[in-house]
Amino acid sequence: MAVATAPSLNRHFLRRVSNPYSRVKKRRPWLTPGDSTLFYSRRNWDSQLLVFASSSSPSPSSSPPSPNSRTDDLTAESCVNTGLDLFKRGRVKDGLVKFETALSLNPNSIESQAAYYNKACCHAYLGEGKKAADCLRIALRDYNLKFATILNDPDLASFRALPEYKKLQEEARLGGEDIGNSFRRDLKLISEVRAPFRGVRKFFYFAFAAAAGISTFFTVPRLIQAFKGGDGAPDLLETTGNAAINIGGIVVLVSLFLWENKKEEEQMVQINRDETLSRLPLRLSTNRVVELVQLRDTVRPVILAGKKETVTLAMQKADRFRTELLRRGVLLVPVVFGERKTPVTGKKGFGASSKAATSLPSIGEDFDTRAQSVVAQSKLKGEIRFKAETVSPGEWERWIRDQQTSEGVDPGDDVYIILRLDGRVRRSGRGMPDWAEISQELPPMDDVLSKLER
Repeated sequence: MAVATAPSLNRHFLRRVSNPYSRVKKRRPWLTPGDSTLFYSRRNWDSQLLVFASSSSPSPSSSPPSPNSRTDDLTAESCVNTGLDLFKRGRVKDGLVKFETALSLNPNSIESQAAYYNKACCHAYLGEGKKAADCLRIALRDYNLKFATILNDPDLASFRALPEYKKLQEEARLGGEDIGNSFRRDLKLISEVRAPFRGVRKFFYFAFAAAAGISTFFTVPRLIQAFKGGDGAPDLLETTGNAAINIGGIVVLVSLFLWENKKEEEQMVQINRDETLSRLPLRLSTNRVVELVQLRDTVRPVILAGKKETVTLAMQKADRFRTELLRRGVLLVPVVFGERKTPVTGKKGFGASSKAATSLPSIGEDFDTRAQSVVAQSKLKGEIRFKAETVSPGEWERWIRDQQTSEGVDPGDDVYIILRLDGRVRRSGRGMPDWAEISQELPPMDDVLSKLER
């Protein structure tokens, strides 16, 4: 049996750590740009997983390696690959043992990242949220894991609905020694794009405040001398006025600087919330599962959240305006609070469902644009109807409750949220929407205003 080389390791088991929706034709590196071995498709990943044993995947009838087996060439690499195959076959606990074994075999940084991340996925599958969060925290802090990977991975869908995920996400947003600063840097970059002159304003506030501070430093001795009086003493009124202007300027400029910092933090929180929303999954009328981000520029989702009877009544009323709402690209997304269905998990390993579509750019991924083909986009438009079903309702409910808290609405109240074509929140309100008003408010899809909204 040939032992996999380091390039093979990058090529195969780290394919799992990269964006799981990787069925696009465009190939991009993960973690180590420039390493051509990382430009590898999911199709090759599925067919060549067990690189330590063979260049092709085992047949369904072949038995996987025993989790307790030992060979003379046991390495962290082989343990991770074996663990991935065990998980793919539904033997999650055995795969977890292999990932733990890999961490005890002096792994390098790449092997450690893969082992900790996939160990977290096993804990998430087993419902062990705290253990999953601990593993992800180590991978983020010590091994440069991108938080976008956690956002995107369908194998972590159940984990993202837990309080442990919310805590981990908040820690990553704030940054620090315990979790690293990569996610915070990504958020700041997007914040700077949305508010390009904030950095310039903060620079001038700081510079002028520093200048006023230096001036005050030299004014204070003159003010003391003016109070003492005597020959050659400066004019008291003039010196007092200068000191007051400097101190007042410092107070105003520091206040403006702190206000800009506060607005930046609020914007980063909103960006984080928008990104979470964009990754929530939907099932279209054709049973195809897509992320909300894939519907950008195509539809205006209207989220109806609340009690079952309220949401059902709102859907019935919307049907009366179906034609007008469809002309305006409205897609109804009902979310019934407390109706958390257990997601169906196909034990195919760590990755997207075969029905999952290509995801679009995400924070934390160097803002790479993975373009969808014209044919694929046209097909997606053809599959979109008037209503979509939520996948992983727990994730949807958690996001809506967070949005309610940020808007000062009691969590659990009936609300509606209308999104723009670019995926951001257009407006929201308590209760259910007035469909006649919405039909008048939203421009048709072929209108100039709709094109400006994209």
